[in-house]
Amino acid sequence: MKNALTIDLEEWFSGHILARGVKRESWETQELRVIKTTGKLLEILAHHKTHATFFVLGWLAERAPGLIKQIEEAGHEIASHGYSHTSITEMTPDEFEKDLKESIDVIGSCTRQRILGFRAPSFTVTTKTLWALGILARLGFKYDSSVFPLSFHPDYGIPDAPLSIFKIHEKIFEVPLSCVEILRQRVPCAGGFYFRLYPYQLTRRLLQRCNKEGRPVIFYIHPWELDPEQPRVNLGSLNTLRHYYNIHKIPERLDRLLEDFQFATIREVIGL
Repeated sequence: MKNALTIDLEEWFSGHILARGVKRESWETQELRVIKTTGKLLEILAHHKTHATFFVLGWLAERAPGLIKQIEEAGHEIASHGYSHTSITEMTPDEFEKDLKESIDVIGSCTRQRILGFRAPSFTVTTKTLWALGILARLGFKYDSSVFPLSFHPDYGIPDAPLSIFKIHEKIFEVPLSCVEILRQRVPCAGGFYFRLYPYQLTRRLLQRCNKEGRPVIFYIHPWELDPEQPRVNLGSLNTLRHYYNIHKIPERLDRLLEDFQFATIREVIGL
């Protein structure tokens, strides 16, 4: 079964957790490391003859347009991660539409592809922000991949969302991040921190279960997760664990993942 491999293309300081230690107004003064780390990632993908969907942050595309062109030339899908990496839960509809349009303009100037997909920063398409789907449809998007179908996370999740790809709006497919149900509890296995937290053998079993249930895995990773030398920021004990734990193991684990499973872009998986 073809699964979808997705990359949230952002800098090491762009994530929601880092906002506590690296203020948005200081982004311009920070070291840009994503070109080097994405280069490592592209080498791994090329070695395994695997194409992925890159959800590109508009702010980053504005500063590294050559990187977006390099990704496209390697055969990968280009999609939007918004412009400013602001959670939808922190924006009004007008602010979200402005941010999204800005991302389309910037990313669109770097690629020949039509941008069909969107992923919200911090997966913040939730029951409180479903209004965002109408804006996505009006701006020509065909799918969203922001919903985590679980209940325990404080920042994201729609507990009763389907585990499989589904129509979330008359014009929008939802490509939810992968979870499996165990004893009536939903266990995330879609990548990111969960990929670093679980032993690899557990990740493999959970992904195999998704496929046995007839569902493609929707998996994600960030380039900064391949960068153990990134600057360290004091985030408090829990968030330090969430952001830095086991990042030195990701290149080897990603190699194993791409050996064990077949991956492609979201466009290919859903037949766009």
